[in-house]
Amino acid sequence: MTLASVVEATRSVRRRRILIIVENLPVPFDRRVWAEAQSLHRAGYEVSVICPRGPFAETPFESIDGIDVYRHPLPIEAKGKLGYLAEYSSALWWEFAYSLNVFWGRGFDVIHACNPPDLIFLVGAFYKYLFGKKFVFDHHDLNPELFEAKFGHRGLMWKALVFLERLTFGLADISIATNRSYANVAVQRGKMEPDRVFVVRSGPNLARVRELAPDNTWRNGRPHLVAYVGVIGEQEGIDLLLEAVRHITSTCQRTDIQFVIMGAGPSLEQLKETCVRMRLSEFVTFTGRVDDTTLFKVLSTADVCVNPDRPNAMNDMSTMNKIMEYMALGKPIVQFDLVEGRVSAQSASLYARNPDTADFGDKILELIDDPDRRREMGMYGRKRVRDELSWEHEEPKLIAAYDALFK
Repeated sequence: MTLASVVEATRSVRRRRILIIVENLPVPFDRRVWAEAQSLHRAGYEVSVICPRGPFAETPFESIDGIDVYRHPLPIEAKGKLGYLAEYSSALWWEFAYSLNVFWGRGFDVIHACNPPDLIFLVGAFYKYLFGKKFVFDHHDLNPELFEAKFGHRGLMWKALVFLERLTFGLADISIATNRSYANVAVQRGKMEPDRVFVVRSGPNLARVRELAPDNTWRNGRPHLVAYVGVIGEQEGIDLLLEAVRHITSTCQRTDIQFVIMGAGPSLEQLKETCVRMRLSEFVTFTGRVDDTTLFKVLSTADVCVNPDRPNAMNDMSTMNKIMEYMALGKPIVQFDLVEGRVSAQSASLYARNPDTADFGDKILELIDDPDRRREMGMYGRKRVRDELSWEHEEPKLIAAYDALFK
């Protein structure tokens, strides 16, 4: 046997090792990242994850089902441009420090970077150019569009974000896009070759998403329940949802619906105050971040689920996890008329005019008052997820992307 064949045999025996870096949410609460980590582990890869600490995930190190999870401190919660700069700089420092720990321990062959922000390529470049490691860009958010959505303008910072995005795509051996809109950005703005861009949608893991017995205490004594789950930030449009609630309760004089808003984020306290000022507190329950049992109990109890994402370029092109989970549980949806929202939900949703909050409220009432239609839409959504959109349909696409990476 030649030396080359011995080396090749050794490589085939040793399991490939992947280091996933994500700043947005702690793992396993970042549902897409955790599904990816589990899928790669099942496919025979050794997987480590670096992520921030957060509620229900404060342990600095944890091994979950054979996946090593390293959680770094993130004491700064961003507010304003300087706040985001401080948050991202702090996170980048911890990500690099923890990556050294993994590198000298279990080791890795690939850095799998999940944005935002588009700065993790700096960690990837260190290992790629000095040690020959591969770099995978898992494109979760359009950062230039996200900046414009948050601050309402472009300018120098927007141009800098486009530049950082371009550098990230330039370093990537392959890019993973969450939908076709993001894949087009990778090719057109990122200048990547189409055969290096793989679409892996954020389908729900049906082993995790489960329907539970309804808990009518969440209805607050009212006949109907409308639910939301997601990040509580400016671009998520919770203020637009509150305007729709005011339309329902004041203009339409309907007091038979309770609204439950689940999730945490930088705008949570401000929106609670807004809700009090609008005199909607008796109709709206803010839960903060909840565990899976509470989450699925509320969603199972809900008559209608909503996605009030603010109409803008960022949300128009993005696939929202909440839509998939609503559909998996057979819930009819109301949302604004956004491109990728329609691609995902199709006939499982009603679409309000952008950004007409009164029409959004009317669409909610339309479903509340038509239980047969709710049932038909819910059945359509559940079937679409199970037959086409669940994670079991996306997992092979992720593994195919990694097969291409190592060819």
